[in-house]
Amino acid sequence: MTDELMTIREMCDAYGVTARTLRFYEAKELLSPIREGQKRLFTKRDRARLKLILRGKRFGFALEEIRQLLDLYDMGDQQQTQLRKTFDIARKHLDTLEKQREELDVAIADLKEQLDWGAQMIASFENDDAE
Repeated sequence: MTDELMTIREMCDAYGVTARTLRFYEAKELLSPIREGQKRLFTKRDRARLKLILRGKRFGFALEEIRQLLDLYDMGDQQQTQLRKTFDIARKHLDTLEKQREELDVAIADLKEQLDWGAQMIASFENDDAE
């Protein structure tokens, strides 16, 4: 992306989000575009923040967590606090996702077992009908 400003339509096209989503993030103080009347112009900083928001959402971060992490950027410590806090939260989310995956693996195995049983039962009914 260039350093130029982007309109809401350009942001939507570039990041695959809706205008409503961008306005929502603005209302939640995650983005702060320049306002010219009704027109919103997004800066390089807004684009970087949007990338982080979308990544955080993909990883399961709550919007409030994302907002707090983004707010740590301007602390003046070369983003050390932001990085440490992000790392801690990401570690917890990874643990949660891994536990969910384990639970899903068990559920999938159980469902496959039930489907195999069901298939055998159906086959036995068909064999009974054929006799």
